[in-house]
Amino acid sequence: MEPANHFTVLRRYWRLLAGCTLAALVVGWLLTPAGDTVDNARWKCKVAITPVAGAGDTVRADQVLSYAQGADVAAAAAKQLGIADATEVIARRTVTADSPQMLTIATTGPTRQSCSDLATAYSAAIIKGYSDESARSTAETIKKLQAQADSQQQQLNDIQAQFNRSSAADQPKLQPKLTAANTSLTTTLTTISKLANSAQTDAIQQWGSIDARQGAGNLLSSPSREMRLGLAVALGLALGVVAALMLSRMDTRLRTRNAVEEAFSLPVIGEVPQLSRRQRRVREPLVRARPSDPAAEAYRSLRSTLLLTGPDALARPAGGDDRDPAESVSRRLAEPAPVVLVASGGSRDGRTITIANLAAALAETGRHVLVLDCDFRHPQLHAHLGVGDGPGMAELLSGERLGELDDLIRPTNVAGVSLITGGNTTAYPAALVLRAGEVLRRARRHADVILIDTSPLLHANDAYDLVQHADAVLVTVRSGNVTPEQADRVAELLSRTGVPVAGVALLGTYGPSGRRRRGPAGGALPSGPAGRGGQQPAPARQAGPAVERAVEPPGERGGGRTAPSWARRPSEQHGGRGQDGPAGGASAGPHDHRLNGHGNGGHGGDQGEPALLREAEER
Repeated sequence: MEPANHFTVLRRYWRLLAGCTLAALVVGWLLTPAGDTVDNARWKCKVAITPVAGAGDTVRADQVLSYAQGADVAAAAAKQLGIADATEVIARRTVTADSPQMLTIATTGPTRQSCSDLATAYSAAIIKGYSDESARSTAETIKKLQAQADSQQQQLNDIQAQFNRSSAADQPKLQPKLTAANTSLTTTLTTISKLANSAQTDAIQQWGSIDARQGAGNLLSSPSREMRLGLAVALGLALGVVAALMLSRMDTRLRTRNAVEEAFSLPVIGEVPQLSRRQRRVREPLVRARPSDPAAEAYRSLRSTLLLTGPDALARPAGGDDRDPAESVSRRLAEPAPVVLVASGGSRDGRTITIANLAAALAETGRHVLVLDCDFRHPQLHAHLGVGDGPGMAELLSGERLGELDDLIRPTNVAGVSLITGGNTTAYPAALVLRAGEVLRRARRHADVILIDTSPLLHANDAYDLVQHADAVLVTVRSGNVTPEQADRVAELLSRTGVPVAGVALLGTYGPSGRRRRGPAGGALPSGPAGRGGQQPAPARQAGPAVERAVEPPGERGGGRTAPSWARRPSEQHGGRGQDGPAGGASAGPHDHRLNGHGNGGHGGDQGEPALLREAEER
């Protein structure tokens, strides 16, 4: 995906981005304490504890470690620092035994002083606590040894008395016992003396000074609440971007020009930008209300393309508003107005607003446009053209007021545009189109161009019944409102009718939505495969209707109307006759597929558009 397409996706899902950002901001606000937070890891301190001189044999680091990790030491350090909660002290210290003779205490703090104070207090608490514990243990040991010394002293006294009472011959036998008893007593008294001396001093001591270093700060540990909220907004925005791109990948709806052309196998002849909410509230054509708006210019571009590639009757120069009425009537009788049916696959595809603006754009060229509202289920054209509700097409097609066609044509708020409203529908809408041929034959004499609005093709059968009376069809598609499957179904339905399809009007785009590929000679190449599956579709299904439309005489056909000039163009350009005469099919043979705007395949694909453009330029 190109960078420009990424921005288009983000613009399309701006609500998702805003929602994720706002949610992250709220969560960050709730989880961040009010005011500045304290970064307890800003400073790091280390201090070592070793046994005192001469106590290395009796004191080991692993023995001190088990005592230092207890709750009593943390409570003593917290009391010394004036901290009520000892868990805070435990969270800010780490005690490890780096060697059998060295214990290391690591502490953290928001400032150097607080970090150093905690290291000092914890070290002092360990030294004092362990020394007191050792003193109590030594006192108990001395007490036991003193009892043992008393027993040994009594034993020595007994042996000495026996030695004194014995004769000179027996004394050598008692001498070893006397010596052993004296040695045992001396050893015990020596041990008691050593223990008594060691109890007077601490068993462990602090080795060296406190090593204090400042830690590296980061956004996660920043004490600023604004910085934390900024980080939350950035994370929420990133989450929204990822979600938007994933949704765009999963969304198969048609949004770009290339996708629409490939799905419909029809050229996009007009792109109308997305309308703002203020523009959508305007209840009249933008071409008239805001003539310089980009959307109004887009509708004028659609008009120009339709005049260039459509029937000859559309491209015929207008006679102006000051022409003789009688002359205008006679001209319309000789050359009936072309009928353009504006269709769409589903609802909310911008069909009605396109008709209103296209009618206003055609009226700017001096043509008189008659708009027929045949959308009997949701008629809305009268609201866009400033006409009140009243009798209209429903009464005409039902036969109630068939003779009052002139009275039902009502002027609109756009000069040169007239309207026959949808009327009051009492019958089933699909049954009203049975008399459409006769009504359209009479309506052709009252305007230079006739535009028809109808129900969606995929929702009702009205449009499918009306399309056979039209000279051309314009399909409207709103960006993001149609799936490829729906587009394929619409193209299939239109191809069965044999009526030429002028192309597709793509509404609601954000700037240019695609790029046409150009051939070596500058002609447009099809943006997608010519048919389904990348193969050229077989023209046999459409050849029959196309040939019939090409060889019909210029008089009135089955519906009582004149054959459109562009359907007769191939035979006229080749002398107007084939080998079999006017009724033969030979004259239509080489061009029968182009009659429907198809080129070599498909239903209105890009293959036929360059040929129609060249023929229009020749005119």
